[in-house]
Order: sequence, then C-alpha cells, then structure tokens
Amino acid sequence: MIRRARSDEAETLLQIQRDAAVAAFAHIFPQHLYPFPSCDIRELWRKALADPDVEVYVAEADRLVIGSVSVGGEFLRTLYVLPPHQSTGVGSALHEFALERLRTRGVQRAKLWTLEQNWPARRFYERRGWSLTPEVRVVPFPPNPIDVRYTREL
Repeated sequence: MIRRARSDEAETLLQIQRDAAVAAFAHIFPQHLYPFPSCDIRELWRKALADPDVEVYVAEADRLVIGSVSVGGEFLRTLYVLPPHQSTGVGSALHEFALERLRTRGVQRAKLWTLEQNWPARRFYERRGWSLTPEVRVVPFPPNPIDVRYTREL
C-alpha cells in the first residue's frame, strides 16, 4: 500500500533513507570516514513534509513502512526502499506511483538526480526509460561526490 506521508513522519523517512543509503553507498560514503548526516537529512525531511510543492509518500507492508518516494516540481526527488525489501517490486511500484503523480501535476518531462557511482540505481532508472543528460552537480555532503541528472518523457 502506498499512502501520503504524515507531517510527523520525518524520523521514519530519515530511517528509511539512512538504512538504504548506508547499504547502497558504502563505497562512496564509508561510514567510518563519512557518517550518515542524520541531523541534516532529518531537517530536509521536515522541510519537504511542510513544503506545499513537495509530495511525500510511503509504502507499507504489514503496517510497517518499508519505502518512500517524493516528487516536487518536475522532479522525482527521492526513492528509497529498506534493504530487506529491495528487489521485491516495492521500488518499481513507488517509481510508477511517482511518475503518475508527476503526470497529474502536468509534468511532461520528469527529472531526477542520482549519484554518479550509484550503478544499481542508474540501471534501475535506465531500464525504466530514463536518459542520462550532460548535467552534473556536486553533492553537498563529504566527500562531495557527483550527482548526474536523468530525464524521462511522461
């Protein structure tokens, strides 16, 4: 089940992102050198939940939140699934839900950022019709890796 995140779920969203990111990005952000920035990410979730232009949703199974997705503007902003639930279809369901929300918002070309070295995510998006653009940006968290931008026609 996918439902709108409640305004009091910043901590839940933080936990999902932290667990997914620590597992997926260990080669980019080794925790002994670059611990997950929980305080900063918690604040970003609080702001997202309060922003009227951002929609945040969670996926539940057996009353447990196991993933999240957010959209804002023309962007698929975030998509995280707890590691035990990855490769079970949850990420695909959240992805399709996000695209539908973007279509409903009138977006014709969706955009997203992902880490350049996040090969599993890049394959996930490319298999679903996303195209790499030449745009890049520096991630604000040490060691400041590069994000790459993708677009997809809706």
